[in-house]
Amino acid sequence: QLPLVESGGGLVQPGGSLRLSCKVGSGLTIESYAIGWFRQAPGKEREGISCISSSRGNTDYVDSVKGRFTVSRDNARKMVWLQMNDLKPEDTAVYYCAADRVYTSQRHRCSIHDAYDYWGQGTQVTVSS
Repeated sequence: QLPLVESGGGLVQPGGSLRLSCKVGSGLTIESYAIGWFRQAPGKEREGISCISSSRGNTDYVDSVKGRFTVSRDNARKMVWLQMNDLKPEDTAVYYCAADRVYTSQRHRCSIHDAYDYWGQGTQVTVSS
């Protein structure tokens, strides 16, 4: 079973919304992982945009998505979501979720700059009129 599977991408008009889902596979103990969201646009490097800690729900966002994107998780359902509102053409990219194994003492934090251990296959988001 794949460790992480994204879904929910698609074509949306500027100003629209999408909700991406990340299903964490049975092989991972979700409580041991912070989850990050990353994206890669054509011709650009992959960038981290958001993350959520494994416990307490602490989050972090890159400036370009603050106030528009919201990350959440439900450990019981092994699911993580990225709600994206007020989408812009520059948000067009392949979006990936990734899992970062954290020590028990670090479960309250996350960072998009950490080295993530597992990656999903990505889902395409296209923002265009």
